[in-house]
Amino acid sequence: MSTRVISKRQIHIPNVTILSRIAQFAKNNVVMLVAAFAAVATSIIVPPDSEYLGYFDFKTLSCLYCVLAVVCALRNIKFFYTMAQKIVELFKNIRLCVLALVYITFIGSMLIANDMALLTFLPLGYFVLSSTNKQKYMAFTFIMQNIAANLGGMLTPFGNPQNLYLYSKFNIPNLEFMGIMAPPFIVAIILITLCCIAFVRPEPLEIKGEKVKLPLGKTMLYLCLFALSIAIVFRGIPYWIGLVVITVALLFADRSALKKVDYPLLLTSVFFFIFAGNMARIDAVINIFSFLLEKSTLLFSVASCQVISNVPSAILLSQFTDNYADLLVGVNIGGAGTLIASLASLITYREYTKHNPGGTISYIKKFTAFNFAILFILVIFMLFLR
Repeated sequence: MSTRVISKRQIHIPNVTILSRIAQFAKNNVVMLVAAFAAVATSIIVPPDSEYLGYFDFKTLSCLYCVLAVVCALRNIKFFYTMAQKIVELFKNIRLCVLALVYITFIGSMLIANDMALLTFLPLGYFVLSSTNKQKYMAFTFIMQNIAANLGGMLTPFGNPQNLYLYSKFNIPNLEFMGIMAPPFIVAIILITLCCIAFVRPEPLEIKGEKVKLPLGKTMLYLCLFALSIAIVFRGIPYWIGLVVITVALLFADRSALKKVDYPLLLTSVFFFIFAGNMARIDAVINIFSFLLEKSTLLFSVASCQVISNVPSAILLSQFTDNYADLLVGVNIGGAGTLIASLASLITYREYTKHNPGGTISYIKKFTAFNFAILFILVIFMLFLR
């Protein structure tokens, strides 16, 4: 009798394990599954055809993969842990450290684009907070870094993907571009700084753990690979070259880094491109957008970002208006708001839940509160200027 009981357990345990793994995967990748559902649903309305290939920004996907892979390699040699130690030694309290992390992300987004800045500096934020036992500030810090990345990149044509698209489509002069974006940019800096001062106490910090000596050869190699991925962002090098070089280099130097790449995030982007591309081909959507843009380009572009994200909104709405100034402001400040208002926000969400799988609901509540508060102030400010 006992033998039979054991055999039944042996039969059922693998099934339970498989189901639990599926449930855990679904829990950890909610955004990807929602994006997949949206892509499939819109594909019923717009059946797959040759135009689907035009949906995908292969350069963005390649850059995302390259940076993710190199960041994984740098993490494996404890590069970010070492940088975290230096930040703590320099600033000495948590408020100054958080401000430093947020400002670094803010400046980085202007130079290497918002999503790349987050992929680079979110791991640094994690190591600063985890190594000093200040995890209670992790959600706030990640949210502020996310807002800084979305709003910091709006000042330059290459700071956000939607900027580069609108800058090229409307041939906006450089000084005019920066003049349009300077007012919301300055207000954003003030708001983010005030939030950090108000919500983070100046508690002293002490990093725990031994000093880590970085392996010189691998550190130099990975930094060179990172520079290569940045060169792709600036279009200095064709994206396929970086894709091949970084993959091959890591196959020899650190194969585990390739295994640790956040592939669900890449799939989320793919599904998101399909959804946005299909939305742009639905007549009812096009008619509604044309009508609403006539009422207020600024307000509707902000609202559109909350539903289909800022980059697809920029591409879609630019077909129906010549008011590029309001459209440019709208799709930039509109990156704040919902979790899907910007791909950068999805990157932050994925990074946070990877380290804090049990804090998803709390994170989303805080994210929504801070983002909509800042978005509301920016919208009111820009309407006042108009």
